[in-house]
Amino acid sequence: MTRTIITDRPQQVTLRIHPDDNVRVALRDLPEGYEVDEGGVRLVEPIARKHKFALVPLAVGEQVVMYGVTVGRATRAIAAGEAIRVDNVEHATLGAGAESGASSWQGPDVSRFEGLTFDGYHRADGRVGTANFWIVVPLVFCENRNIEVLRQCVAEVLDDDPYRDYKRMAREMLYGEQAAPVPSAPTAPLFPNVDGVRFLTHTLGCGGTREDAEALCGLLAGYICHPNVAGATVLSLGCQNAQIELLKAAMAQRDPNGSRPVQFFEQQRIGDERTLITQALASIFAGLAEANRVERAPAPLSELTIGVECGGSDGFSGLSANPLVGAVSDRVVALGGSAVLAEFPELCGVEHELIARCASAAVAERFSALMAAYQAHAAKVGADFSMNPSPGNIRDGLITDAMKSAGAAKKGGGSPVVDVLDYTEPVRKKGLTLLCTPGNDAECTTALVGSGANLVLFTTGLGTPMGNPIAPVLKIASNSELVKRMGDVIDFDAGRIIGGEAGIDETADALLMLCVETASGRHLARAVSLGQQDFIPWKRGVSL
Repeated sequence: MTRTIITDRPQQVTLRIHPDDNVRVALRDLPEGYEVDEGGVRLVEPIARKHKFALVPLAVGEQVVMYGVTVGRATRAIAAGEAIRVDNVEHATLGAGAESGASSWQGPDVSRFEGLTFDGYHRADGRVGTANFWIVVPLVFCENRNIEVLRQCVAEVLDDDPYRDYKRMAREMLYGEQAAPVPSAPTAPLFPNVDGVRFLTHTLGCGGTREDAEALCGLLAGYICHPNVAGATVLSLGCQNAQIELLKAAMAQRDPNGSRPVQFFEQQRIGDERTLITQALASIFAGLAEANRVERAPAPLSELTIGVECGGSDGFSGLSANPLVGAVSDRVVALGGSAVLAEFPELCGVEHELIARCASAAVAERFSALMAAYQAHAAKVGADFSMNPSPGNIRDGLITDAMKSAGAAKKGGGSPVVDVLDYTEPVRKKGLTLLCTPGNDAECTTALVGSGANLVLFTTGLGTPMGNPIAPVLKIASNSELVKRMGDVIDFDAGRIIGGEAGIDETADALLMLCVETASGRHLARAVSLGQQDFIPWKRGVSL
């Protein structure tokens, strides 16, 4: 298995990540003619910060190597000291040939965290939540309006509105400072042990394939049975593909004992809308009283299930934030907890490394089969994993999907892969699990939580304003400039690693402590304080 070795001190102005690499990364803007210390390479053109340049001349068809793996192929001759760009390099990998065998992993030293606990919500099924919500979900998009009516009613009576300040600002802009004030937040919450009510809406449930309906019910069941959820109110129209019985069957697979209170309301049976809203509101308020009976209590860190995700990645994401999150993932696994790595299109090119880490041949075969099926499904709609990098990724130095993948996979650390799951399947084992999802930020985060992640670590280099309705999402910036520019959405600065101010190990210890504080409710994630509650199911075969 290839291991990343940093051969330069991070305070230098260029970085060669692995001894086998034939490119280097510019840590700041470099002028034409700049001479690189190693090998005496002289830049033949300016190289922008975060971008790569060739260390040796590359002929047409020659492999571009970064992180010790193939991340592209030269489409024309590239001179030593020339920038790696979309006009001279295309996506290429060496394929997935490898054998499983992950028995030699040496976990990090976690002695300082042994015996440490977080204050979580203990559920009847034995799992522990990092938050405590009542959720309201529709089985079909036809109920979205009723969900919105319920959302506004509950926010009004509980005075639970994350956009209160914006509404006050809008009133003052339109009517002046003498405008009637927006009510302030209550000083004493009615349900102190509850983090709130979350209202999920979506565009599925009918009009698609039966596979879409089954996947939606599996996802909703994952949210209803999630350790961060005390119970749910479910709205159904009645005639849609995603039937109540289909959802109940999916819930029974995840919670056989039916330990959570769930109430169903079918509009076509009830009749008039007023009665539906009245009954649903009564269900929500009764559910809040039920949820309020549960208080936080100490739980071992082995009850953490960390979902890892990256969005708005830049040329530093694979050097700072992603390896940092990987180091935290390894620590959680070493403490007996779980980590979930997803985004299958962003594992393209590093399959052989992950297969080599699989705990058994069966796990490796499942991973290979799901990757192949996803690629084939994408091909049917004229797509390919090579299309994954966004214009923003490319502008910031992530030229090919393989280059992006090599850095994105670092979020999974180095621990053995104990299981591989298809979309909506729940986490079944402690350790590192791979989950088949698209790379789309919101769809992936939605899926990670649906499979059981009770905390999400989300890395970003460009800034991504999104979160999740029921699980805290901590944003980790790959560079310190992003923190200065968009600090209101960032929880942790990994740019200190690039700047040479801190190493990955000490920074990982600090980030793990922030995870503990967040899981205990003592740190409010920025995504939560900003009301970022993104819930977007994956319609398979469409997203990369």
